[in-house]
Amino acid sequence: MDADVENGNLVAYQERPRTFPDMRSKPYTPYIFQVMRINARVLVVLLLLVLGLVFYVGANTSPILVFVFSVCIAGFFFSIYLTKWVLAKDEGPPEMSQISDAIRDGAEGFFRTQYGTISKMAIVLALVILGIYLFRSTGPQQESSGLGRSTSAFITVAAFILGALCSGIAGYVGMWVSVRANVRVSSAARRSAREALQIAVRAGGLSAMVVVGMAVIGVAILYATFYVCLGVDSPGAMKVVDLPLLLVGYGFGASFVALFAQLGGGIYTKAADVGADLVGKVEQGIPEDDPRNPAVIADLVGDNVGDCAARGADLFESIAAEIISAMILGGSMAQHCKIEDPSGFILFPLVVHSFDLVVSSVGILSIRGTREVGSIIPVEDPMAILQKGYSVTIMLAVLAFGLSTRWLLYTEQAPSAWLNFALCGLVGIITAYAFVWITKYYTDYKHGPVRSLAFSSVTGHGTNIIAGVSLGLESTALPVLAISVAIISAYWLGQTSGLVDETGNPTGGLFGTAVATMGMLSTAAYVLTMDMFGPIADNAGGIVEMGQQPESVREITDMLDAVGNTTKATTKGFAIGSAALASFLLFSAYMDEVAAFAHSPFKQVDIAIPEVFIGGLLGSMLIFLFSAWACAAVGKTAQEVVNEVRRQFIERPGIMEYKEKPDYGRCVSIVASASLQEMIKPGALAIVSPIVIGFIFRVLGEVTGQPLLGAKVVASLLMFATVAGILMALFLNTAGGAWDNAKKYIETGALGGKGSDCHKAAVTGDTVGDPFKDTAGPSLHVLIKMLATITLVMAPVFL
Repeated sequence: MDADVENGNLVAYQERPRTFPDMRSKPYTPYIFQVMRINARVLVVLLLLVLGLVFYVGANTSPILVFVFSVCIAGFFFSIYLTKWVLAKDEGPPEMSQISDAIRDGAEGFFRTQYGTISKMAIVLALVILGIYLFRSTGPQQESSGLGRSTSAFITVAAFILGALCSGIAGYVGMWVSVRANVRVSSAARRSAREALQIAVRAGGLSAMVVVGMAVIGVAILYATFYVCLGVDSPGAMKVVDLPLLLVGYGFGASFVALFAQLGGGIYTKAADVGADLVGKVEQGIPEDDPRNPAVIADLVGDNVGDCAARGADLFESIAAEIISAMILGGSMAQHCKIEDPSGFILFPLVVHSFDLVVSSVGILSIRGTREVGSIIPVEDPMAILQKGYSVTIMLAVLAFGLSTRWLLYTEQAPSAWLNFALCGLVGIITAYAFVWITKYYTDYKHGPVRSLAFSSVTGHGTNIIAGVSLGLESTALPVLAISVAIISAYWLGQTSGLVDETGNPTGGLFGTAVATMGMLSTAAYVLTMDMFGPIADNAGGIVEMGQQPESVREITDMLDAVGNTTKATTKGFAIGSAALASFLLFSAYMDEVAAFAHSPFKQVDIAIPEVFIGGLLGSMLIFLFSAWACAAVGKTAQEVVNEVRRQFIERPGIMEYKEKPDYGRCVSIVASASLQEMIKPGALAIVSPIVIGFIFRVLGEVTGQPLLGAKVVASLLMFATVAGILMALFLNTAGGAWDNAKKYIETGALGGKGSDCHKAAVTGDTVGDPFKDTAGPSLHVLIKMLATITLVMAPVFL
């Protein structure tokens, strides 16, 4: 870890027990902000030139892209407004500001180190992709358009690098916001719960608007640039329906960064959390986030790098993958149906997510910060307030989706098709709401499952673990039923839309499923806002505890933190559902790509073939092995933290009486270095496995006279990994969230309250659930989509 974190200039602890040690030795300003300090007029001129170029390229591609660019830029201006609004709030007393500064330094230091490592790995992978594409066979689209191997290779690598870069920026924005908003939420909690809620929501909204806007405008700029530079639709050039396939590298780059960000951040935050809880709460009996706990700063830093930075990259990748897969299927369907102008079907996903920025902005602004007169206790439940904003967003999303389908998906060949696709979008929106409600039911302590889990703690640690595992297993049923109904309904609506191919066969089924996926993600910005709210509220509670603020203030932040646990869990459920649908679409695109390169039909995968069945087993095994390595990484790192915290309590007995200062930097250094090392093995497993397995079975197929064996085995691997991954992620995320909120429920005073044997059993359950819900679980749905994108990018290798 950086020296500014490890060797901070600490003040005498016993002299100012309420003042947190200043760990900052030198200020750090990211390079991009240093650049922005140049003359304001020069910046304005450069910005205008860039915007002019963007709109010029967009206007030469399609008027639809001009609309997309306009909305995204308006969304960025709205995020600037939210930034100014949040940063204008006060930071509270000096001791709270010092705590926030230490958290900020730790988060920024780890972020620089982590993303430096990721960038090096990305460069190596980009070179590998370049080499593969330079020597692979050419597809029919390349042959017909004259797009050579070298051009195709550099286009794919450029898209990969851009996707990785944008994903990294999305992660940085999430972290940058959270480390500045946490102390402002803490300060607002001293006055009003509603004001604290509004600041946390608007801070989360700032990050969400940037993440979604970047995902949309990144794909749009890449599409427009390729369209203009390659002379698409001109005689002898590539057709517009084939252009979306060139964007797959962008999704792969986003998935690559998101996976390692989720792994590294998840290992960091949960190792610190587990170590702090086991020694602090269980052994020493001190409260959570107590300044006497040497691991407390590492825990608070982890909330930012794990839940904020990683989740920003995660949702960016989800949206990018969904947009690209839907564009591919839209172009394919338009080609089969001989639609005269296919641009509406191809660019429809970009328009949907542009409207997402608009409707989510309204939802964010609908949450007001009116102060309760005469009391700091809120009149209304914070979760109910957030759900009201979500309801406003959903209603507007339904209207926007209907408008988008009528505008872009109307065709004279099937005049009522747009209505069927609008209903597909409605299916997706309902599915998203169902996922949010189901996850809330299983993770909110206002409902029966979590209360039953808390009650099981009365009889000890073992019964708490058994109850949590059974709750997590049960929680997979309703989401799977929701996904199944959504896929079948959307596919049927697409098939009956009236669009047919040259032979008269219905051909809109897969695109209907794609539209449902877009519907599910049509409120992604608001859902991400609720997710970012969670770690910001959690950090705010830590700052209040360490700043030794009055108990009434801590009660407010505890309440917001409990709501944040639920919103984080619902976002993960939402992401899993969208991952399932997006993977289904990418799987279809993979089969089409294989068929195009092999010049033969590829519509079925027969698992009765032994090798294909083995591919399915390997795909399922990959999910379990990946989860095992991710959880083991947390456990191994947590052991080091536990040993370090115990050592400090033994060697410095004055810590408990505020007479000696803990060495916070040592715990930060342990989790930082360990998480960077431990994220490599599971990440490499995810990238290397499908390529190696596909290549081995390709060689075996050539020997045994089965030319498509490699592609079939990889298809089976992807199919089984998706199914196993969805179920495993649902189990891990829900069980972990339920354990956490069962502990929170007991901490409200139920079943003996804090410090009781029941509470200690609940802390054990929460400790077990930490790597489930914040490391392995979130990483799995990223893994599912990365497997789908890497198989699509590497499809020619398996032939």
